[in-house]
Amino acid sequence: MTMESDDDTKLFQSIGLSEQKAKETLKNKQVSSNLKLAIVEASKHGTVTSETGILLYHLASKIKNQISEKLPFISKYVADKRLDTTQRVDVALNYLLSHINEEIDLPSFERECGVGIVISPEEIESEVEKVINEHRAEIVEKRYHFNVGPLMQQVRNTLKWADGKAVKNEFDVQMLDLLGPKSAADLAPPPKPSKQGKVKKPVKEKVQQKNVSAASEKVGAQTISELMKTKVHFHKPGENYKTEGYIVTPNTHKLLEQHLKITGGKVRTRFPPEPNGILHIGHAKAININFGYAAAHDGICFLRYDDTNPEKEEEKFFVGIREMVEWLGYKPTDITHSSDYFPQLYDWAIVLIEKGLAYVCHQSSEEMKGFNPPPSPWRDRPVSESLQLFKNMKDGLLEEGEATLRMKVTLEEGKQDPVAYRIKYTPHHRTGDRWCIYPTYDFTHCLCDSIEHITHSLCTKEFQSRRSSYYWLCNALDIYCPVQWEYGRLNVSYTVVSKRKISKLIEEGIVSDWDDPRLFTLTALRRRGFPAEAINNFCAQMGVTGAQAVVHPNTLEASVRDVLNQTASRHMAVLEPLKITISNFPHENRVKVSVCNFPNEPDKGQHDVVFDEVLYIESSDFKETAEKDFRRLTLNQSVGLKYVGVVLTVKEIEKDNAGNIVNVIVKQESISDSNKPKAFIHWVSNPVLASIRLYERLFKHKNPEDPNEVPNGFLSDINPLSKKEIVGYIDESLGDSAKSFDKFQFERIGFFSVDPDSTPKKLVFNRTVTLNEDAGKM
Repeated sequence: MTMESDDDTKLFQSIGLSEQKAKETLKNKQVSSNLKLAIVEASKHGTVTSETGILLYHLASKIKNQISEKLPFISKYVADKRLDTTQRVDVALNYLLSHINEEIDLPSFERECGVGIVISPEEIESEVEKVINEHRAEIVEKRYHFNVGPLMQQVRNTLKWADGKAVKNEFDVQMLDLLGPKSAADLAPPPKPSKQGKVKKPVKEKVQQKNVSAASEKVGAQTISELMKTKVHFHKPGENYKTEGYIVTPNTHKLLEQHLKITGGKVRTRFPPEPNGILHIGHAKAININFGYAAAHDGICFLRYDDTNPEKEEEKFFVGIREMVEWLGYKPTDITHSSDYFPQLYDWAIVLIEKGLAYVCHQSSEEMKGFNPPPSPWRDRPVSESLQLFKNMKDGLLEEGEATLRMKVTLEEGKQDPVAYRIKYTPHHRTGDRWCIYPTYDFTHCLCDSIEHITHSLCTKEFQSRRSSYYWLCNALDIYCPVQWEYGRLNVSYTVVSKRKISKLIEEGIVSDWDDPRLFTLTALRRRGFPAEAINNFCAQMGVTGAQAVVHPNTLEASVRDVLNQTASRHMAVLEPLKITISNFPHENRVKVSVCNFPNEPDKGQHDVVFDEVLYIESSDFKETAEKDFRRLTLNQSVGLKYVGVVLTVKEIEKDNAGNIVNVIVKQESISDSNKPKAFIHWVSNPVLASIRLYERLFKHKNPEDPNEVPNGFLSDINPLSKKEIVGYIDESLGDSAKSFDKFQFERIGFFSVDPDSTPKKLVFNRTVTLNEDAGKM
């Protein structure tokens, strides 16, 4: 420990901090710097006691950079005991944030902070008595198991400046007066709620939930609405200036007032994808955060296409993005494009040049690469020269790569003077040949957010390094500046989501297209049969934190099972058929049997299955010689058939010349007390043939892009067994009614979805997930 840090530790201990707390504080440079200044300023007005020290520590921890110059002012009020509670300090900080760049109106400030207001013990006693009487019957019934916390808060809300300890002490006194001393029953823990009616989760489900990251267990929720209402705490519209790092200018409050008039104080978000590929599972999180936050706060959300790169944009991507947003259940308030604002963006670029904050540069892209490139020799060229050159760029008088417009700003990561405009002689899908210069993300994004009066610019963590240019550019142009909030990306293991890499998989014929069910694009997950609700719930479980999450596919599949268990009707299908002939079939013709779509919920409808003398079972449900714990059909063991109440017993086995079993002849009996079977199996009679596609993970390793795991690149990591197509037997009721994307549970096998490749003559089913996690492991 240095002499200086040793002195600082003693200084912090002198105001009441423990040695450990003092050393922890020193690790945070900003807080320790604030605290040293607060102590120095407070000491000018008297001795700093431990009581005052607690408040100074609270002040040093809570004050934002926007009002850091006011720290001496608040420290004096703390030292003078006019701000004598953490509550008053918090109100003071909020007041100063709300009046940045204004002269402090001392009477207004003191009135807001309750300076000089004293709540007498008699007032506290009266208010506590009032709220206890309102809940007297319930308190008497529950005695000391009654939770008085909400009642204390109610008193604090009424008597805003009442001392918290005094309120608690008064509750203790009045509860004792009402109930008397605590009995043995009062000291015992309260009885646990009855478990009746709760469905016990399978053990395996608990194991699946362990795959969720520790962060999401703490901050996640069951639904997006719950997550956004209870777990996510962003700034209120119009209170942009209260967020950490937000830049406040002399015009900020005026701009915010205008902003609130335009928005009516409503939350405004946007989902701004580039239309150069299909959305993937990571985008699902972004969609849910942007649309979900707006919906949870009665706000609006735009779908804004970031169409500033005409070389890579295609109509199918515009359509696909909109379809996926709507598939997840969200309807944009409006669909906009960055190209809608090209004229305004160009005008603002001119303003930036005129202010000396942008210049035309002739360095090549190679010369500008990296984080320590040589400075541009054209950085200080005359404004008039940059204006003329920029006009020449717009008028098509310069070649591609010959010039760019660059902004005079340094990003957090150290990169200097990012490009604002570049030349591209590529027609734009919406503006045609009108423009041959196109703005970059760094220039476009924040300005479009400002134009649309976005309240919360929500983006993934990698854009944190762009936050400085985001705020700088809006403030340089003196326009409304939204707040940028970052959250961690969502990644899933055993896959790739890069547009370039998926394109490579398609080119190499490894997958069929962007919607191949082995991929984790949203179109692929929909085709495989993943319900939108399950994807949304999965995103809710992940929460909204700054940590990047790499999640095992099992976690997503668990969410899928949760939804399909409630929504996918049960049907019988056989994937590896074995012929069974009932020698004593008692009916002249086949029999129709009514089966519930959901066995435990008969109100959800029924369908008919055919029962006939010839039927098919899974070949794995019969063994000539079986292990001791095999519970299905053997030469010496009967088995029950689901839904028809009969037991089958083997009479004879027929084999072909190669020794393969081709038919098992059985006799049937009604179930009775004397011949109860050990198990019941599924079956089909008079089946319809269908193509069944069984999917496994596309890649063999968790991180196919990691050279440490896969030295030869992701294309060398393909699982050759990732897709298998077989002919399955399904019951007639499915053949008559199934449509594309319909979802079913094939009993004892898994969940399946009807593929769009299906025709009236042949159904195609994709296996969505197996019935449990173990069954899906390779």
